[in-house]
Amino acid sequence: MTLAILAGGFGLYILVVLGLALYWCNQPETFKVTERLPESAIRSDGTPVPGTALVSSVIEIGETLLDKPGGFLHNDIAPPGSFLDNCPNWECGSLMALRDAVRSLRNDFSRSQSQSLEDDDVKRADLQFAIDPKAWMFPSAEDEYREGIEALKRYRETLGTSTSGPKSFHARADNLADYLDVIEKRLGHQGSRLSSSVSDPALTYAIAPRQEISSDMAGDTAERPRTPWNEVDDVFYCTRGYSWALLHIMQGIQIDFRDTLATKNAQELVSQIIADLEGATRAMSSPIILNGDGYGLLANHSLTIASYISRVNASVLDLKILLKEG
Repeated sequence: MTLAILAGGFGLYILVVLGLALYWCNQPETFKVTERLPESAIRSDGTPVPGTALVSSVIEIGETLLDKPGGFLHNDIAPPGSFLDNCPNWECGSLMALRDAVRSLRNDFSRSQSQSLEDDDVKRADLQFAIDPKAWMFPSAEDEYREGIEALKRYRETLGTSTSGPKSFHARADNLADYLDVIEKRLGHQGSRLSSSVSDPALTYAIAPRQEISSDMAGDTAERPRTPWNEVDDVFYCTRGYSWALLHIMQGIQIDFRDTLATKNAQELVSQIIADLEGATRAMSSPIILNGDGYGLLANHSLTIASYISRVNASVLDLKILLKEG
């Protein structure tokens, strides 16, 4: 009787853990950046104060990482969080995009020139988000990230009351081009990782950056590095997380840099980037990541998202050239 009770209790525990794992690993819904703007960020003419949209998107990304079902899972040491890998990889992809945006905010967007002083709140946020995501106590990653979010909120509130002086946001073409350099490198890295996840050599050669494939590798696919089969889903979800966060950051840029983009006739390029990122983050109907070949029976999820990432990367490159030379 005792053994039956133990077995039943263990079975119930497994069901609860599996149920929580499935619930926690659902990708958070996308949000409209304009709906996350505080009243203090809206001018009398109804337009947002420059900088508040980008900062609001970063704040919402950070709060989503901390407050989504299950919370921040990457540093969990107890089940079911410690057993999961897809959601923690999604979190790391989102965190990567968040950190890049905050670093650019610190180095470029919040400074009028290279000799100007750093904003203390933005500097604090950059330092807080730099903590190892695996840290779970003394201090925990969640506590540090929460302090970084509060620092960004203080900076945003100041932007809402003053658009000149040391607390300002400089929506210049050169600042945006510098940030796009970072995005281009990140997308190139993710594209290369995805290409290594595709088992079909012909498909790998089709989506991999040409400069990263030598003529020898193109002829001898046996030497080309491959992602281990048990890490294919990790690469996929990391890219999904990065794309999800970058989607909202680009929405913020579209608002804050509207005058600059209009001057350069670049609005359509930004809209195309956002549309492709929406495609990369569409809801999935498959519960597992498949790695089919070519026109085979099974889908190839790595190839699908790689095609969107390739399109985004090409548009980012075109946008960067247009900002610098257009």
